[in-house]
Amino acid sequence: MTIREQMEIRETQLLSPYAALSSRSAGRERKEEECDIRPVFQRDRDRILHCKAFRRLKQKTQVFLLPKGDHYRTRLTHTLEVSQNARTIAKALRLNEDLTEAIALGHDLGHTPFGHAGERALDQICPSGFRHNEQSVRVVERLERQGEGLNLTWEVRDGIRNHKTSGTPHTLEGQIVRLSDKIAYINHDIDDAIRGGILKETDIPRKIRKVLGDSTKVRLDAMVHDVITSSMEQPEIRMSPEVSEAMMDLRRFLFESVYQNPVAKGEEKKAIHMIKNLYEIYEAHPEYLPEQFLKMAGPDGESKEQIVCDYIAGMTDTYCVKKFEEYFIPESWKI
Repeated sequence: MTIREQMEIRETQLLSPYAALSSRSAGRERKEEECDIRPVFQRDRDRILHCKAFRRLKQKTQVFLLPKGDHYRTRLTHTLEVSQNARTIAKALRLNEDLTEAIALGHDLGHTPFGHAGERALDQICPSGFRHNEQSVRVVERLERQGEGLNLTWEVRDGIRNHKTSGTPHTLEGQIVRLSDKIAYINHDIDDAIRGGILKETDIPRKIRKVLGDSTKVRLDAMVHDVITSSMEQPEIRMSPEVSEAMMDLRRFLFESVYQNPVAKGEEKKAIHMIKNLYEIYEAHPEYLPEQFLKMAGPDGESKEQIVCDYIAGMTDTYCVKKFEEYFIPESWKI
């Protein structure tokens, strides 16, 4: 009996009846020989962790565009905080930690440069629109490994696709990530806003602080604890009505006070302008695209618009600025 098989047996003995078991996965799109050590969801987690799109997250905006300071969150640190929250919840509920972590680490692989400003820009200009959750699935199915994709299990791809608020994950592990994503960004974006001088702790309505607490640390702890106690031995992941309402109130406060704040968002118009101009130049001159993307186009392949969107969505903030300067700024003007 292999180590993997021993681990799969332990899952059946130790995990909750509601857990997704590695041995009962719906499988991959392409059949593969099983690993003798790692169950399928652990293997997926490792593939995501080692892929290029994951490494690029370190230079992609979370909220603040190229902030002056080393302690603001990036898309990578956001992903790691989502993963940590999700693993804590999954472990307490005896659900599958490997599946939970794989979904969490992969949920934002398709995010654009410059955060949601970049997502809005591509959504406006791409004929088919743009949604980062769908793009994340496209990254793991089509774009990684020079067009071969990572060949992940159905459960991981389902969790990535459905991690947005409007999504409906089919596994409890996916439901955990869907909620953990919201818990993470609400708390760390407020923390970053306080660090940036946009907010003070006392700006948060007293009604919210009364339920969730008077600091980011306390609020995060309260939310995670509430998910665990409310979901224990239940066939769904949920929060108590009181904490859920307070969290959504805090989210609305965050949108009004931070996401729409001119200090935090003052540079967004420039970012949107860069992305739209890059899209137009690549659409007019697809020969500027890397060979990998050109191979995807053709009569029986992807549309030109799709591969341009894929290329821009995969850029880091710094690479996007570099390409914009290359095409639009005269050499003599560059510093």
